[in-house]
Amino acid sequence: MPQTETQTTAVARDPLGYALVAASFVIVGVSGSLVSWATAPSGVLLFMRLAVAALALDLLFVRRASLRVVLRRDLWPRLLLMSVFDSGALLCYFFAIRSTGVAIATFLLFIQPVWVALLAPRFLRTSTEKVVVAALGVALAGLLVILGPALFGGGLHVSVLGVAAGLAGGWFYAFFQLIVKRLTEQVPSTTIVSCECTLDALFVLPFALWQGLGAGVGLDGRDLAAALILGLFCTALAYAMWVDGVARIRVQHSSILGFLTPAVAPVFAWVLLGQGVGLATAFGGALIMAAGLLVAVFGRAEAEGAATRS
Repeated sequence: MPQTETQTTAVARDPLGYALVAASFVIVGVSGSLVSWATAPSGVLLFMRLAVAALALDLLFVRRASLRVVLRRDLWPRLLLMSVFDSGALLCYFFAIRSTGVAIATFLLFIQPVWVALLAPRFLRTSTEKVVVAALGVALAGLLVILGPALFGGGLHVSVLGVAAGLAGGWFYAFFQLIVKRLTEQVPSTTIVSCECTLDALFVLPFALWQGLGAGVGLDGRDLAAALILGLFCTALAYAMWVDGVARIRVQHSSILGFLTPAVAPVFAWVLLGQGVGLATAFGGALIMAAGLLVAVFGRAEAEGAATRS
């Protein structure tokens, strides 16, 4: 007999899932330093990064069975929509950076856990716990501390279109995570990531061509090295770890761990580029790590309280 009532199952929390997601966001945190180190325009570097990741993942993991899964009539529209949201979030973020600056664009993108917490009960039928709300408050406070000097230091150029793009990027990123979470129930993580990188590269190609041709880009060895590192480690490896981790833990928890990227980015900039790390950055990062620990230690396991669908 089909059951529709919410059932509570005693399931152990999955430390590996939290470790995979946290590590993936830490690895992604080096991206900003590599983009600053390279000389190619951001859109060109983004396409190269995705193309390298797609090629590596397709060579390693795509098999005939994977293609059969992707072409299933009930799955390929969701895989396509997943990449539309993902590439849309990236492009909106780049537009917001150019229109409003890095601080505002980053804040608007990384408030996406708020949208995930609001949307997950509706789209995934998984409740948002009180500890998630508490962790959100702590993480957002940490993000504000990190970005505070840039946000409130004066001289900000606020563009209505830029703010709208930043908000849209956050919403796209939230929907992307919800779709990936649902896909992990039916598709292997390697297949999801291969499709994501391949389709994302195709979606951002027009932007890369427009930006590259307009600037008359000539790539050098530094650009190629940055693209290889970004593609193999910050994209192929990090994305695969993230998808595998998201399959194991609640999407509200994984989205909060996403705050680790802006928290560790200044540390990588200090190590790789010699940029200073201020006290505010260290304190904000500590708050973000505390928020991650809150959901990892006190949050419910994936199957606890989950609604059983007929």
